[in-house]
Amino acid sequence: MEAAYLAAIAAFAEASGIDRLEIREPAVTGHVHFGTQGPEGGHGLAGLFAPGLSGYHDGAEVSLPVALELVRAMLRDAGAWCRLEVGDVFTVHVGWDQYVYVGTDKPCADAVARTRELGLFPEPMTASPYAAELEEPDVTEAADEEFWARVRSALASRKALLLEESYLRNATRFHRLTRENLDAVRTGLGPRALLTVWPDLNSDVAAVLAALPEEGSVEFVWETRDGTIGHVVVDETEYRELNELVAGARAACALPVYVDERHPLLCAALPDSDGVLRARW
Repeated sequence: MEAAYLAAIAAFAEASGIDRLEIREPAVTGHVHFGTQGPEGGHGLAGLFAPGLSGYHDGAEVSLPVALELVRAMLRDAGAWCRLEVGDVFTVHVGWDQYVYVGTDKPCADAVARTRELGLFPEPMTASPYAAELEEPDVTEAADEEFWARVRSALASRKALLLEESYLRNATRFHRLTRENLDAVRTGLGPRALLTVWPDLNSDVAAVLAALPEEGSVEFVWETRDGTIGHVVVDETEYRELNELVAGARAACALPVYVDERHPLLCAALPDSDGVLRARW
């Protein structure tokens, strides 16, 4: 059945003259708590991209064979999800119910017939329910030079800031920004990443732990003795394990995970090299 789905998509791509597709809104498995295992095979992307998934980002262009492997990972619910598009000409979306939606600007009668031959049941639709046009982006500010000037201004009155870099949906890196390392951190950010700036970590780790909420989840962020920054989502049932995990930490903070409780200093998305903001967050 999986092979039939992939062959059907390939038939539509061939009929539409498509051999490369663009990755949009890429995501991986969501928050991981203590005691839970991550997805096998690196979200189903092992072997498709470089270590660290550096080639898996919003706007990345992939060949049709790689696109089909991405569809395979989504059909297997391995952890990765994305839209595959060629502008307004061709799209492939995999729904949460494992239905596949192929959009094309051509009739593709032969591809429809081929899909039936494969034992599948193609049904015409006016639009995919997963079309991005149905969703309004939450972030419309570009992380342009004006944004970075505001970051520098904030650093002028503080020793450091905490930068949350969401380089994929559900995948985040944290950086402790200073006036000295700002340019280096900026150079290493992922394409089209969502950037959220928070106040600096608190050196009184015990106080941060003592102030954790009695109920609900938070994202605990801490700096280790060697300067690396870790983060984990925890709730009140996991505070004992958290204390053991962050023993010896130099600084820490607890960030809210619920949207209506998040009030950062700044939030913006990285534009492309031409200055245009194309990321959809």
